[in-house]
Amino acid sequence: MKIDLTDTTSSKINKALVKGRRAVGTPAVGMVLTLVIVTDEENAYDALKAANDASREHPSRTLVVIKRAARSPRDRTKSRLDAEVRVGVEAGTGETVVLRLYGEVINHAQSVVLPLLLPDAPTVVWWPVDAPLDPAQDPLGALAQRRVTDTYAAEQPIHELEARAASYSPGDTDLSWTRITPWRSMLAAALDQVTCAVTSAEVEGEEFNPSCELLAMWLADRLDVPVRRSLSPGPGLTGVRLDSTCGPIVLDRADGILATLSIEGQPDRAVALKRRETSELIAEELRRLDPDDTYAASLRFGVDRLHEPAEQLTEPSEAPAKPASAPAAKASPAAKQATAKKAPAKKAPAKKAPAKKAAAK
Repeated sequence: MKIDLTDTTSSKINKALVKGRRAVGTPAVGMVLTLVIVTDEENAYDALKAANDASREHPSRTLVVIKRAARSPRDRTKSRLDAEVRVGVEAGTGETVVLRLYGEVINHAQSVVLPLLLPDAPTVVWWPVDAPLDPAQDPLGALAQRRVTDTYAAEQPIHELEARAASYSPGDTDLSWTRITPWRSMLAAALDQVTCAVTSAEVEGEEFNPSCELLAMWLADRLDVPVRRSLSPGPGLTGVRLDSTCGPIVLDRADGILATLSIEGQPDRAVALKRRETSELIAEELRRLDPDDTYAASLRFGVDRLHEPAEQLTEPSEAPAKPASAPAAKASPAAKQATAKKAPAKKAPAKKAPAKKAAAK
């Protein structure tokens, strides 16, 4: 069932939701959260489709906020709210309200959304594109317990990661991090099968792919080893190599569907590691609404590393003692200074020894 409302209010939208539920016989008590999607007209269809598919696992009330640009100077001062209420089959297993904002009301979107939130239920805000630099300080983001962005959709993904690290607040997450969940699970399972120590790692993938960067940061943070970033034609993340004292551990995915896991002394195994749809990524993020501490630690660990020149991230270092990674780059200057300061202290007693012998004679 679909109900169109023109130049309406939040109160009238709530009444339309009740009317639609009664008409189709759908109760509201089965919904577990409110999902707010902030997008533009161009990306609204794909985002709403992904949310409807995810609602089969997480029945929710979906609010799509579309801020429409003014066509004339007169439209900029005229505020208007149009709504499209969907209940029943057209809304998945929950309810959907598409909100189109015009004029001054664009700057007060939180006032429109707040009365439509489900009472006593968590709220998640998702920006498929054009996410704010600080999601937690955004008026709509302040209403949510979880805030989902996607740096892959940004024009400069690496700079976007820096902004995410600088403004991180508990509850923030990113779909670029969600995309590497199967990779992290597979690598952790592979390390559980060996008793060797990992000495270095290499992450291979497309250039300017934030998922590759996040996986490299996670490995460097968790294993405390140098991690090198190399480039490949893709698609996406194509391979990870862990060098250990017992031999290399390689997880290679060349086609974006099937990967090969190779461990020294064991036969190669084919593992399913396909690139997932957006609906699967959103469904995964809605399974847990508590802060993701692992994401926060990995994100903050790599802030300085992102400032390194591209050559240091993609080409192997000639000297093994100076791998291209943030921890080694930070440690080497400090180690040199410490050695320089200690050297004179060791030589000082040697200079005083001849003076003592002369006195004895």
